[in-house]
Amino acid sequence: MPLPRLRSLPVWQQDGLIALASWLLGFLVYATGAHRIVSGYDHAALGVRLLELGMLCGLQLIRRRAPLALVLATAVVAADLWLGPSLPVLIVYTDFLYAATLYGTRRASRVMIGLAALSVVGVLAAVLVLAQQWRTAVLAAVSLLPFVITPVWWAANVRQQRDVAETERANAAQVAKIADLDRRAAVAAERGRMARDLHDVIAGHLSAIAIQSEAALSLPDPKLAKAVLESVRENSVSALEEMRAMIGLLKADGGAAETTAPARLADLAKLVESARASGLEVHVDSTVDDRLPLPAAVDLTAYRIAQEALTNAVKHAPGGRVDIAVHCVDGVLAVEVRNDVRAPLPAAGGGTGLLSMRERADAVGGELTAGPAGDGWLVRAELPVGGAL
Repeated sequence: MPLPRLRSLPVWQQDGLIALASWLLGFLVYATGAHRIVSGYDHAALGVRLLELGMLCGLQLIRRRAPLALVLATAVVAADLWLGPSLPVLIVYTDFLYAATLYGTRRASRVMIGLAALSVVGVLAAVLVLAQQWRTAVLAAVSLLPFVITPVWWAANVRQQRDVAETERANAAQVAKIADLDRRAAVAAERGRMARDLHDVIAGHLSAIAIQSEAALSLPDPKLAKAVLESVRENSVSALEEMRAMIGLLKADGGAAETTAPARLADLAKLVESARASGLEVHVDSTVDDRLPLPAAVDLTAYRIAQEALTNAVKHAPGGRVDIAVHCVDGVLAVEVRNDVRAPLPAAGGGTGLLSMRERADAVGGELTAGPAGDGWLVRAELPVGGAL
């Protein structure tokens, strides 16, 4: 059975294993007599050394609690230095310097780096003043490197890398959150677009069907009634086709489903005929050549705006006159629908239809205005087409 990784263990088990390993290593060094790092200067018995080592290893269980663990360990090391420095104690002490720099606060970590540098300079100055020998001073200062500078530098580097990793994880989480918000915004925008399409299809065709059906019921001429009913049937079929296309798009897997071509200005004649069958007098003035391409989004938007404006005219100005003008000048497609008002219309900006038209115009970077104009009502949309025409 493989041993578990040290990082996967609880903190207290990690520190316990480190303390046990430190004590075993120190015991082996003491047992071999290799602990006398200063020749001829060792006034403590082996039992005292083992007691010092045991105290330090016991303090390793709280090594992450800086500066308490470091202060207590420093007291033990001071006693060891007074009795004669021994290698195991100094080696274990480096772990406290490492832990205080790594697990302490940011301020404590900066203080440890400063104290480590100051200790080397202090030892260098003290030995130089006392011994008056450069070689001895430099040797004493250099001897502190593996016991003071190295653990502090190592811990500072590990802490920096850990902070960088935490920052990267936080950034990755933020990016994932932003991506999720973008996805939700895209879904909401798509739902809004589909709601506009559904409104245009249902409101346009069914309004015409309702008005034409009412007119057909009141017509005494069978031929004229038949013509109106044919228009009703055409509107019904068109509505069903567009609804079927939308449902097929929703069910499509990877866009494989067959859908009908989107509506465009070339189909404006069908709208006009349907409006005329509803009793409107419709006149069209278009200078846009159907053979020249328009951007698909602009083409569909212009068609839907004209459809919605005609639907409103059928509802609010039945039997009136409607003038439709479609022109393209300087890269801007202008669509105007003007009618003489025979019944009160909603205020500009009110109603779902006007809101839908404005949203469609905004979606392609255009503008739409709707409101009273003289004795009638005017809907005007300006949609940029760039160099399409």
